[in-house]
Amino acid sequence: MKIAIVGGGPGGLYASILLSRLEAGHEVTVWERNAPDDTFGFGVVFSDETLAAFEAADPPSYAEIASRFARWSDIDIHYRGTVENSGGHGFSALGRVVLLNILQRRAAAVGVALNFSTEAPPLAELMAGHDLVIAADGVNSAARAAFPEAFGPTPEGRLSKFMWLGTDLVFEAFTFHIVETEFGVFQVHGYPYDETMSTFIVETDEATWRRAGFDAAEGTAFAPGESDEESIARVRSMFADQLRGHRLIANNSKWLNFQTIRNESWRHRNLVLLGDAAHTAHFSIGSGTKLAMEDATALAWELRDRGEIEAALRSYEEDRRPIVESTQRAAQASLEWFEGISRYIGQEPPQFAFNLLTRSRRITYENLTMRDGEFMRRVDEGFHRGLGEPLPAAGAKGAGAPALAPPMFTPLRLREIELANRVVVSPMDMYTAVDGAVGDFHLVHLGSRGIGGAALVMTEMVCVSAEGRITPGCSGLYRDDQIEGWRRIVDFVHRQGGAKIGCQIGHSGRKGATKLMWEGIDQPLDRDAWEIIAPSPLPYLAHGQVPTEMTRAQMERVRDQFVAAAQRAEEAGFDLLELHLAHGYLLSSFLSPLTNRREDAYGGDLGGRARFPLEVVSACRAAWPAEKPLSVRISATDWTPGGFDGDDAVALAAMLRDRGVDIVDVSTGQVWADDAPAYGRSFQTPFADRIRNEVGIPTIAVGAISSWDDVNTILLAGRADLCALGRPHLYNPYWTLHAAAEQGRGRREDWILQYQAGSRRPVDGRIDVARQPLRSFDPPAAEPDASRWRPAVSRAGTPSEAVPTAAS
Repeated sequence: MKIAIVGGGPGGLYASILLSRLEAGHEVTVWERNAPDDTFGFGVVFSDETLAAFEAADPPSYAEIASRFARWSDIDIHYRGTVENSGGHGFSALGRVVLLNILQRRAAAVGVALNFSTEAPPLAELMAGHDLVIAADGVNSAARAAFPEAFGPTPEGRLSKFMWLGTDLVFEAFTFHIVETEFGVFQVHGYPYDETMSTFIVETDEATWRRAGFDAAEGTAFAPGESDEESIARVRSMFADQLRGHRLIANNSKWLNFQTIRNESWRHRNLVLLGDAAHTAHFSIGSGTKLAMEDATALAWELRDRGEIEAALRSYEEDRRPIVESTQRAAQASLEWFEGISRYIGQEPPQFAFNLLTRSRRITYENLTMRDGEFMRRVDEGFHRGLGEPLPAAGAKGAGAPALAPPMFTPLRLREIELANRVVVSPMDMYTAVDGAVGDFHLVHLGSRGIGGAALVMTEMVCVSAEGRITPGCSGLYRDDQIEGWRRIVDFVHRQGGAKIGCQIGHSGRKGATKLMWEGIDQPLDRDAWEIIAPSPLPYLAHGQVPTEMTRAQMERVRDQFVAAAQRAEEAGFDLLELHLAHGYLLSSFLSPLTNRREDAYGGDLGGRARFPLEVVSACRAAWPAEKPLSVRISATDWTPGGFDGDDAVALAAMLRDRGVDIVDVSTGQVWADDAPAYGRSFQTPFADRIRNEVGIPTIAVGAISSWDDVNTILLAGRADLCALGRPHLYNPYWTLHAAAEQGRGRREDWILQYQAGSRRPVDGRIDVARQPLRSFDPPAAEPDASRWRPAVSRAGTPSEAVPTAAS
């Protein structure tokens, strides 16, 4: 094949090497506008997990790269006069120009034609004259821009400002400096990459950046390669304590906003995007170069295995896209954490460090415990100290020493109700009631989960009126005769287990009069449909029933129905009441500007849109016993442009707090039929995190939380106070008891008497007896300490080796 590569960065060069190795007959040409030794940036960092694939793909280049690595495994977090250290992570770094030179030499050695300081020929010419064109031309890809309809790029400019610099202060570890100034919080991301240099990235939110006066050069058109020297001089002064007399070095350094690049497609005819041209990931997880080189590896393998260009490019994208999108989700979580870092200032140093380390949701409580048990001991002790719980005596170690409970097994008090742990069985509609009344199914469903170890079991949405049902199978508390069915369930949970049970009440609004879930979720009833109401006459689905716009009299009637349902919930003996202000149901549809188009006092800005829901909240708080907690579930974002968003959620949560709400159950979406949620691990938790830490009200995190490790991580980082799990409890009603056993916290007495014989995991053939470890009579060889980068021999001043070019 005849292959053209536009862009001579790490991804493009690595692709040229691998493609040339696949077939001696391939004619591979690289065009790079910069000279061989030009580079913008300083160091490139890899985690240990990323290197095995590079070693397998091209051992010679890997060997030379590895020989130049600075290696370490520690992370240092400087915060409020302390340094929290966490080990066991594993990093390798080298200078970007060193990496480029190695790849350039290797490419030349395998026969790649390298054209430096040369613009690539026109794209149309390349595509016509080559079998394959690889666009590895970076975040501002001209190739991508040439075919916007084919690639469908969706660049997203992020909120924080950052500047990429270098320093001759050689850090010993990956280093974060959290610096509180009179203007706001700045953070430094730093890491060593050789014996004499480190990368030094300064980042802050835009408001702080402006208060600090760094916007003085805003709008200045710097020449290519020119740095913002005035800002850099101020940065030198601002971070003098962190630099400790060392130099701060510029290289095309200026304030930037990170651009997250996503594309609907990575390929067009015989043109394919690679690396930053196809996707970007925030520097705080250090994955840009890694992703580009992994793209190159995947593309080369597909071309070898598929042979035919179109099939290979399709398979390349299908295989790589899920991996890249997973990395982008982690990067998004990380960059958003740093954008909102000021909300965590005030956490105790160990918790802050844990919060920072787990920000991407890829590193977790269990993972960190395996990496650095001593660090996690300090974090756990700080968490328990904050709860006012006694700690093990100083020096208590070994098998007999008392172990601290994992965060999920610590109690939480809400008013006069104490929850034994932090696990909630999330509300899950069963659509199995008869005329609103619950029977044996609900007793078994909720009863089995009530003895499964969770501290709080929530009902499904219990409707406040017959016309407020979602489906004919929805349960209710709109008649007195419905109380007894619920009392039977509440009494069972209280009598048989130690759990509390909460009642969630709501009104379906414009999402009512629909079929049972398994008959067609959200689909309107074919017959016997009842009239539905909403703040505005907008159907949920285009072919759905059009709701009647509510009058003030109807609002008052609905408010009174909520109060009556709350009173019946108290008669049934429920411990907690939750009002459903989420998922596009009646009260939720008042909150969203997409669904509330009213022009009276109950529409308009958030204050107007929240007026009626808050009237209901206040009335229910007054009717619900003062000693019992009140929760409200909200959709913290509509996942739709122009809809209710995170800022609105924070403002609403403050209103709820001021009206006596004790905890906010933070869900998202399901308000607008065409919403586009950013699904992923614990994807709704950041909204609970923000509300908790900005408003100062307890929160419940919910959504794609599936493991006890996730629960412990969320709680210990201070992102929520409770975690609600739905599907895991459908899969396993005893999820919490099993989670306790798996963490060594299982206690026979936590199980009901009838089940105590099964409180230990059954022994089967997969459980082996303990075996003696392999031992030697020879003393073990001394292992060098690789936790810190402390170079003994300097290679400073080694000249770059000449790279053959197509011209030479």
